[in-house]
Amino acid sequence: MKHIGADQAVVTADEFDREPTAAELDAIAHEMPVIRAEVELLDAQIITLDRTPTELDQRRIRRARRKVLTARLALANMTTMRIPGVGA
Repeated sequence: MKHIGADQAVVTADEFDREPTAAELDAIAHEMPVIRAEVELLDAQIITLDRTPTELDQRRIRRARRKVLTARLALANMTTMRIPGVGA
């Protein structure tokens, strides 16, 4: 007699079904200023989607872009300082 039954999926957690590790959480926290600056830029751009941007909107977008660039530069400088043998 042949057994009739459904093949069951593996019960153990898949690589994508796990919680983030401490190192991954630390990396996210390290990049948080860049994430916040990019969200601020996105918010400023979303505001102008359904209307003609005013001078205030244009200034808000320029300021948000500068914040993103500053945050990325700071992150790059901190990353370079952490890598042994790289940098001045």
